[in-house]
Amino acid sequence: MHRRAIDVQVFARNDGLYDVDASLTDTKTCDMAVAGGKRLAGEPIHAMLLRLVVDAQTNILAATSQTNWMPYPGACDQHGDAYAALAGLNLMQSFRHGVKERLAGIKGCTHLTEMCQLLPSAVIQAFAGIVLDTREDSASDQAPFQLDRCHALRSDGSTVKSHYPRWFRNGEAPTALPAASPAAISSS
Repeated sequence: MHRRAIDVQVFARNDGLYDVDASLTDTKTCDMAVAGGKRLAGEPIHAMLLRLVVDAQTNILAATSQTNWMPYPGACDQHGDAYAALAGLNLMQSFRHGVKERLAGIKGCTHLTEMCQLLPSAVIQAFAGIVLDTREDSASDQAPFQLDRCHALRSDGSTVKSHYPRWFRNGEAPTALPAASPAAISSS
């Protein structure tokens, strides 16, 4: 009946910054009437792009959005550049709260605002092993970034024991993690 496709791509720039492009496309399997006219099966109901510029510490330096397909032309695309309000937030430090504070409800677009929730983990995946040190054999005194951030990588679990033995803590419950600090995120 319905397909929502979300695509997040992260690009390294020559100036040491990163572009994050997140797009959302909704399509139907049957023709549908919308305020802007009839949409044929497979044509987008929504096609939106959210673009961020971030640094190696996951600070958002700039943000913008565009809506190319929408059910209410002249309305859906009239939020101005509300998503510029993401500039100044950090993807790893209260980001989701900041998004809600700045863009919830009528301050932004429901679909773009919801898509923001995916951005921290998508950027971390892009940065893993390149910007963030995720290796067991690192000379750093800092544990690899990903440890104790999900059940599979518990410091007292078998995955850590097998793949990150230096950081295995037998019988010690994982401690709560602070938000990522710039020291935990290097620009290697």
